[in-house]
Order: sequence, then C-alpha cells, then structure tokens
Amino acid sequence: MNTIIEPFKIKVVEPIYFNTKEQRLQRIKEAHYNAFLLKSKDVLIDLLTDSGTSAMSSNQWAGIMQGDESYAGSPSFFRFESAVQDITGMSVVIPTHQGRAAEKILFSITGGPGKVFISNTLFDTTRANIEYSGAIGIDLVCEEGKYPHIPAPFKGNMDVVALRKIIAEHGAKNLAMVIMTVTNNSGGGQPVSMQNIREVKQVCVEHNILFFIDACRFAENAYFIKIREEEFKDKSIQEIANEMFSYADGCTMSAKKDAFANIGGFLALRTNDLAQACRNLLVITEGFPTYGGLAGRDLEAIAIGLYEVMEESYLYYRITSMEYLTKKLVEAGVPVMLPAGGHAVYLDAKEFLLHIPSHEYPGQALVCALYAEGGVRGVEIGSFMFGKYDDHGKLIPAPLELVRLAIPRRVYTQSHIDYVAEVVIHVFKNRQSIKGLQIIEEELLLRHFTAKLDLID
Repeated sequence: MNTIIEPFKIKVVEPIYFNTKEQRLQRIKEAHYNAFLLKSKDVLIDLLTDSGTSAMSSNQWAGIMQGDESYAGSPSFFRFESAVQDITGMSVVIPTHQGRAAEKILFSITGGPGKVFISNTLFDTTRANIEYSGAIGIDLVCEEGKYPHIPAPFKGNMDVVALRKIIAEHGAKNLAMVIMTVTNNSGGGQPVSMQNIREVKQVCVEHNILFFIDACRFAENAYFIKIREEEFKDKSIQEIANEMFSYADGCTMSAKKDAFANIGGFLALRTNDLAQACRNLLVITEGFPTYGGLAGRDLEAIAIGLYEVMEESYLYYRITSMEYLTKKLVEAGVPVMLPAGGHAVYLDAKEFLLHIPSHEYPGQALVCALYAEGGVRGVEIGSFMFGKYDDHGKLIPAPLELVRLAIPRRVYTQSHIDYVAEVVIHVFKNRQSIKGLQIIEEELLLRHFTAKLDLID
C-alpha cells in the first residue's frame, strides 16, 4: 500500500480556530512581523517547533496519574532514572525542567572566557548558553551539509579534518568539549552517522577532550542509521541508541522532543567527575536532585515516552511523513533541504526569495508570508536567528537561510500536511510580492524570540 497511515488512533481533539487572510495580515503586523509574538489561537497549523508540542499517549496519561509528588526520593524519579540509564548507559541522571536548563548547568561549569565548544552545529539556546558563559562555539558541519539541494545520507556529520585543525589552532587544553547534535537541527534536521560519531570520539580520546551528545532527537537519528548504514540494518533502535551513547562522556536532552513530553529534560553523565558540581547548581536553580524542576507526573510521562519513541512503526511513519511533504514541494519546484530531515521540512529561503538579500532577512519574510497566506507558523533559521554584527554594525549573515516547518509528534494528520503543502506552493508561486524586513528592536542574546521588525518599502 502507498498511503501513509498514522500508527495511532485519535482519542481527544483540540479545536482549530479559523480566520481570514485579512485578519492574519493584521495579526502579524501587530506581532511586529515576529511569529513568536503571535497568539497561538490565531495560528491554524503550528509548525513553530516540535518541542513540547507532541500529543502524549494513553499510556503516558495513565502514567501521569501514578506520578508521586514527594519532594525527595519519589518512585517516579527512580523509574525516570532507570529509563535514562537503560538507553544511555550513563549512571548519573540529573533531571531538569527542559534541555536548555541542562545546558546552562553544564556550560556554567565547563565553559567560561577562553573556552571553546565545537559542534557539528549548535542550536540557538545551546549557543546562547555557551556564549553567556563567556566561551565561544564553533560549528563544523561536514562539507555536504553546506549545500541544501544536494542529497547525501548523513549531512549532519561533523567535519573531522576541520575538527583536528581547530584543536591545533586553539589548543586541546582550551577545548571545553565537543558536542554532537543528533539529528543536526540547525543543519536541516539531518542525521549523523555512527561512523562519524566513532571518528569524532577517537579524536577526542587522542586529545583528552570531553565528548557530549545533544540527544533531543536520538531516536530519529538512530532510525536513519538503521536504514542508511548497512552495519545496523538488523539492529533494534535501542541497540543503535545504546551504541551511539556508548561513545559519549555525557549528554543533554530536551525530553520535549523525542520523549513526547510537554516539559522536561536531563543531563546524564558517565562518571561522578562533574556530577557533584552539576547537582549543586541544580539545587540552586532547578530543585532537589530527584525532581530537578519537574513534577513526578512529568517524570513518569518522560520515562514512558523514551521507550515509545523507539517503536519502529512510529519512526517509519514519522520519517516517511517528512519525505511525503518534501516530495510534494520538490515536485512543485519549491527549493527545500534534501534529503528530508527527521523532524521538519526546511525551506531554502535564499533560493525561495532571490530578490531579498540576507540583510533583509528572507527567512523571516517567508515565515510571515506563510502565516498571512494560510495561518501556517514556521520559524526562521538563518540570519535573523544566527546573524552577528561586525565592528561596524554590518550584518554577518548565517551560512544558510532556512525556514523550518517542524512537525509536532502525533498531532497533525495527512490532510493537515496536504494543506501545508498547498500554502507553501501558493506562496512560492506569488513570491515576488514578498517584501524584506528590518529589525527595529532586539535583544543581545536569542533576539529572534522577542525582536520587533517592520516591512521595508
């Protein structure tokens, strides 16, 4: 059969509130052309993020009812801890209210002025937490990952040759750690191969550098390894995940992605070297070590979701859905990141809007156009999110100008996805009418969350 069917049934529904194009034009203007500032009730299809927006299963909701809210030593924590240990093989499990909290704790201790963090590609909050500590972050995505339209099986890989050069340039003693983001979110949701993980680990061992995994989408990455690396075709998703994590000294995870949870995350470590300092900071900022900013019911939901996400029927549906939307757009001539990623479809805004230069933020202009036309909310991953300024105040553009349409897990049906395709294709056919944007107000860090923009006439 060719039809993709969802591997679940719908038990509870949530209404979508319809509005007109005229109303949406007014709403995006009132939001200062920043989709983060829209009210969610004014959005028809919300693809802003896949973080915390999943639909939880009946088993997760049942688990929530078993949540024990004891301040210390809750059985919910021990079930959560056991699940994380089983999947990562790491003995130290520190719960946090979400992934960026784990990053804040870890980087506050390992970062600081003069320190360098290297990644295949850092996402926004990861980079912000690194830079807030006074350290710098360097992205070293592989060469094929720099070209959106050229397919390759593992475009999320790290450039190992460049890694060795950066270590030689900065000195191993100044390297705080190497972070492998799986899948590579800022790089188009592209996967990282097991071979690349092994090679990067070897370099870290040679130079005595910590190697961490940003594990937000570990199951999606494991599925790509299963279908694209011959060695793993007969392995289970958990077996592949176990090996991925076996090469790491530690990991951070936002459980709001590949655990179907609406809140939560963790920091996991292989040894106690960092654990005490991390727990001390946890108590100051998050909470007691056996809840870490989470209710017992959240710990239960995460423990269940971590196993549900590794079900192959779900992962097949998830990845095939991304391929389905990507194929529809490609057939209409829409420039997209190829091949399809694991959690989102990425539009190439630079090619989509050739008449808008980087300093007029083509990605953000496209985000606004998609919302105005069809009520679809995406997010810009380009110069608005990652651009810097030189000493003269001139924009240093991001390497890629992308718009991410992140698909929440187990939320939308195929008809919703067909509607998204229709909106994108319509906007593409009328793209010459789209105008660039200028920033009129912004913050120093993570400006894309709150910045205000205006149209350029």
